[in-house]
Amino acid sequence: MTEPAVTLTDYALAIECAVFVVALSRLSARDKELCFWFVVFFASIGTASVLGGTVHGFFLAASSPGRRILWPATILAILVTSLAAWNIGAVLKLDERKLALVRRLALAQLMILALVVLFVTSKFYVGIIAYLPSALFLLYALLTRYRLRPDRGIRWGVTGLALTLVAAVVQQARVGIHPVYFNHNALYHVIQGAALGMIFLAARSISLAWPPFRRSHDIKT
Repeated sequence: MTEPAVTLTDYALAIECAVFVVALSRLSARDKELCFWFVVFFASIGTASVLGGTVHGFFLAASSPGRRILWPATILAILVTSLAAWNIGAVLKLDERKLALVRRLALAQLMILALVVLFVTSKFYVGIIAYLPSALFLLYALLTRYRLRPDRGIRWGVTGLALTLVAAVVQQARVGIHPVYFNHNALYHVIQGAALGMIFLAARSISLAWPPFRRSHDIKT
C-alpha cells in the first residue's frame, strides 16, 4: 500500500457514506425527493472515496493501468455529487420554473465535464470546477432556509458544508500532520468525515420536516 493513511481514511469515508445511504434509504421521509438527492450525494461521495483510496493505495503511478481507469471514474463520481448538490439547493431555494432551469443546467454541466474527463483530462481540478459552485449554492440555499425557518438540522448542514470548504482549503494548501505518514490528503479526509456527519444530520432533519423545507411552502416568497 503506497499511501496507507490516505487509503484508509478514504475507505473510512466510504464506510461512513454507506451508513448514511442506508439510514436515509430506510427513513420514512416526508420529503422523498430531497431524501433521494441526499442519498445520491452521499452515495457518490462514498464511490469517489473507494475509487480514490484504491488509486492512492495501489495504483499511484501515473502509468498504472488501474489508475487510468479508476481515477477518471473518481472524478465522474464527484460530478454526480455536484449534480446532487445543485438539485438539493434548487429544491430548497427556487420556485418550480427556476428549479427546472437549474436542473437542466446541472445535467448539462455533468454531461460536458464527463466528456472532458473521458476525452481531454481527468485532473482533479475538473472535479473542483464542478463541485465548488454547487457547494456554494447549496450553502447559500441552506442559509436562506435557516433565516426563514430556523432549524437545528439546517444549522448542522450549514456548519458541515462550511467545514467541507475548510477541508478543501487544507488539502489545496497541502497542510498535513506528517509529510509521509499523515499528509494533507489524509487530514482532508478526517475533516471531511466530520463535515459529512453534520450534513447527514441536516439531511435527516430536512427529509423528515413537516411542512417540507421548500419554497412553495413558505409564507414569504
